[in-house]
Amino acid sequence: MVDHIDPARRSLNMAAVRSKHTEPELVVRKIVYGLGYRYRLHWEKLPGKPDLVFPGKRKVIFVHGCFWHGHDCIRGRLPSTNLDFWEQKVGKNKERDSRVRNQLEAQGWNVLTLWQCRLKEASELKQTIVRFLKTSHDEGDVPE
Repeated sequence: MVDHIDPARRSLNMAAVRSKHTEPELVVRKIVYGLGYRYRLHWEKLPGKPDLVFPGKRKVIFVHGCFWHGHDCIRGRLPSTNLDFWEQKVGKNKERDSRVRNQLEAQGWNVLTLWQCRLKEASELKQTIVRFLKTSHDEGDVPE
């Protein structure tokens, strides 16, 4: 696949990519808030600064963009131009995600990762969030 955008425009596009308060994250936050749960955002006390933190429940939610975090879906497909760069970049992101998840679990936190491509099914997303937040800490994580 050929990149049809010139390098200057691509640079502007990439500079506009945010790591916090993304559209997928806002979708999840709206659902969680509507369910009556309150949370901390990007809590710096925890590894990886999870998107949503529920300190009393010792639970965290990450909302991952499929492209940036290497999800195995159509949105996670890497561009064919500069492939070495993207493989290395996304590979490091996946390694970091795994390391952060392991650190959080070792500290006694339950972790739920929600993928951008799966946010369109609002009722399914809501059920997943409710199951995760209602599950007692000792019961472990909700299957993804």
